[in-house]
Amino acid sequence: MMSGGYTSIDNQKVSGSVPAVSDPGHVAVKFTDSSLQTFPPSSAQGKISGGTQPPRDADDSFSRPVGGSDEPQGSGWFRTFTVAAYKPYFDVDTSDVLDRLKESLFPFRGTFTEKTSTSPDLYGPFWICTTLIFVAASIGTFVTYIAHKLKKKEWDYDINLVTWSAGVFYGYVTVVPLALYVILKYFSAPSGLVQLFCLYGYSLFVFIPALCLSVVPLEIFRWVIAGVAGFMSATFVALNLKAHIKSAGERWFLIVASIFLLQLALAVVLKLYLFTVTV
Repeated sequence: MMSGGYTSIDNQKVSGSVPAVSDPGHVAVKFTDSSLQTFPPSSAQGKISGGTQPPRDADDSFSRPVGGSDEPQGSGWFRTFTVAAYKPYFDVDTSDVLDRLKESLFPFRGTFTEKTSTSPDLYGPFWICTTLIFVAASIGTFVTYIAHKLKKKEWDYDINLVTWSAGVFYGYVTVVPLALYVILKYFSAPSGLVQLFCLYGYSLFVFIPALCLSVVPLEIFRWVIAGVAGFMSATFVALNLKAHIKSAGERWFLIVASIFLLQLALAVVLKLYLFTVTV
């Protein structure tokens, strides 16, 4: 018996004990070479290696998918019906979108296409059109409501204002770039389809503040606002496409002039339907 209440156990077999295992000696453990020895690994994917940057918009097709994606990828034009085909064009930072919005407000620079040639996005155009629909419906409803109340006439909400605005903005920013893509391809001056979507989408941003200013109850002021917004938008598109379309030959001026006039026509349509208040 040991002091402190402890008992000694002799080196003898005790029932229920585990027999000692003999020492097998030193075992050498060899680790195989791994890419974890360097950071980041050479095959890393994602933003740390720049893998998620939107690729350059190709002439005849959408850009290739980002490497390392777990989503199934199709081939050819079948891939345009998958979510992965459009993912890179929505992977933009807020600072990038803000820079492109500012660029659209300075139409005489003509550097928008050059700056977005390697990374066109669809995020900005989508939300610009969506915001325009909301602003057009809300501002138009508010202005007509005030006009009816001032003249003490009965006012009814026009739901067609929302559907008409959605058809105009979404339709314009989709159909016009598609048509221009085919025309430029015909004249041997092909341009990226997503690049055209991006350019036309940001060209509509100037109409958002213009619609907000249309609450001023002066018809001449509304015409001025619509005219200035239309001129800025048309100049923005025409100057950014001018350098590229010059390669189409002698008819480049007619193409640029048509683009400019079509954008002005959009401003006139918006003025007659959205900037005009009838009681």
